Amino acid sequence: MYTYSFEKLEVWKESKDFTKEIYNVTSTFPNDEKFGLTSQMRRAAVSICSNIAEGSTRRTNKDKARFTTISFGSAVEILNQLILTVELGLLTQESYKELRLKLESITNKLNALRNHQTK
Repeated sequence: MYTYSFEKLEVWKESKDFTKEIYNVTSTFPNDEKFGLTSQMRRAAVSICSNIAEGSTRRTNKDKARFTTISFGSAVEILNQLILTVELGLLTQESYKELRLKLESITNKLNALRNHQTK
């Protein structure tokens, strides 16, 4: 089976795993959040790894960097939502810290990828 270039990227692997964690965490949220934070957080998490994958198919580095920037924006969106979920009592401080550290690793790698693409 052919392996696409994005599948080799550590940042894609981390963001895919992070997405699964967001799905697990949000599954514990109350039903009245199903179409609120649950949906929003899941879509933003999926957007991180999806834009890395889609960007890898682009021909120019400038276009690739645009998708990496979109991924970065989705990661920051998730951070905002994680902060909100803690303040709303939907997420423990411990879970928040664990997810934030993983998100910081992803954003650091996205920055490095974007810097490489814009050289």
